[in-house]
Amino acid sequence: MNINYQDIINRIKPGKWEKKAIEELSDHLIGIINAVAIRECIDAEAVLVGSVAKYTWLSGKADVDIFIKFPLETSEDYLKEKGLYLGSECIKNMGGTAEYRYASHPYVTGLIAELEIDFVPCYDIKDTKKIKSAVDRTIPHTEYVKKHLTPEEADEVLLLKCFMGTIGTYGSEFKVGGFAGYLCELLILHYGTFLNVLGSAAEEWKPGYQIDLEEHGTANLFTEPLVVVDPVDPNRNVGAALSLQKLSEFVVASRNFLENPTPLYFQKKEIPANLDDIKDEFKKRGTKSLILLFKAPDIPADALYPQIKKTLNSIVRVVERNGFKTFGSGYWTDEEEKIIILLEFETWKLPQVKKHYGPPVWSGVHAEKFQEKYKENAWIQGDRWVARVDRKYREVEDLINAALSKEEINILRFGKHIKSKILEKYELQDLDEFLDEQVEWEVLEFLYKYLNPNFNLWR
Repeated sequence: MNINYQDIINRIKPGKWEKKAIEELSDHLIGIINAVAIRECIDAEAVLVGSVAKYTWLSGKADVDIFIKFPLETSEDYLKEKGLYLGSECIKNMGGTAEYRYASHPYVTGLIAELEIDFVPCYDIKDTKKIKSAVDRTIPHTEYVKKHLTPEEADEVLLLKCFMGTIGTYGSEFKVGGFAGYLCELLILHYGTFLNVLGSAAEEWKPGYQIDLEEHGTANLFTEPLVVVDPVDPNRNVGAALSLQKLSEFVVASRNFLENPTPLYFQKKEIPANLDDIKDEFKKRGTKSLILLFKAPDIPADALYPQIKKTLNSIVRVVERNGFKTFGSGYWTDEEEKIIILLEFETWKLPQVKKHYGPPVWSGVHAEKFQEKYKENAWIQGDRWVARVDRKYREVEDLINAALSKEEINILRFGKHIKSKILEKYELQDLDEFLDEQVEWEVLEFLYKYLNPNFNLWR
């Protein structure tokens, strides 16, 4: 099928009035901050960064990021105090409410003109060797892209971002583990066009693939699935946050698109999640699925998701170490009220007894101790002692409930925020029981995607 890419670009590219409104708002916010800084003798200057500054944002999805840069000799405490102050003063001036957020670097967010705008204090870095925090690279990143990316290439970035968004591989936050916006821009700078990126991904990309635009020669320092050396910082891989899962999904989707190009890849695919269909599909699988439900702690999303994943992985390790076999697992959260962990089992009930392997028969004192301990329940198999022992847990629910108890919870590994919430209260339900209650659409969507993990990769 022949695709008119210009039609797609016209649909996803900000129009004249949207562009004008965002630019005027950004300029006004920067003007407020710089005026307050001058009036109060604060040595700082606000600048626009990110996709809005580079004209690589998709229509209706403007992320206005204002960075407030301070001289390199500024103390960190002063930078944080005055940077957050300037941002909150700007938000207050615009009639918004300031919300302080503390990720790897503190910043302040405000809802202004129906846009969530971030104000981030940083150092004014000229030499990336002097970077003090991760956010300090953002201004050099913006300047690099603005210097090298042509208007035609900016349109190609929009195509790439839109494609990645509809197949579920766009976004470098932990929740997604996909491609960052800056990474998309560098891919276009390297390959020239959207189609060239897809062609290389489909034919050449595999774990460890390297791109080094400025030929820094540092690609071998990194071990992530995709290595794209940061043009402004040779000791950083721009693809560090990209998971092997999302890299693989992009490669497959690229092959699918090139084999059957259709404009549908630039549209969000409707998810036909239906409660009865989901129930039937789980039933057909013949597995047993459990839902662990507990309250979400009040922490930022970028701290919440790693803790959920760590908790899930720890539970899976414990149940499998005790003989239960998982078929799959997943998690969902609304980030504010609840967390849901799904555990699907191939084996969820075990015999009363299990075989316990001991030392070789000629291992002297160890063999004697094993034989003394298990007596008539021990026998020789090949050259080793083995014994019949009773299981402590025959039902997987019993094991999970025990592991989540105050007495046993330390056998699991997770962040302290989630641990405290589970100790307060949790529910462990059979999936059928859970689905018999009122279930919101987002949870059905999560379950549908779990049952159909490649849903977004073809049209």
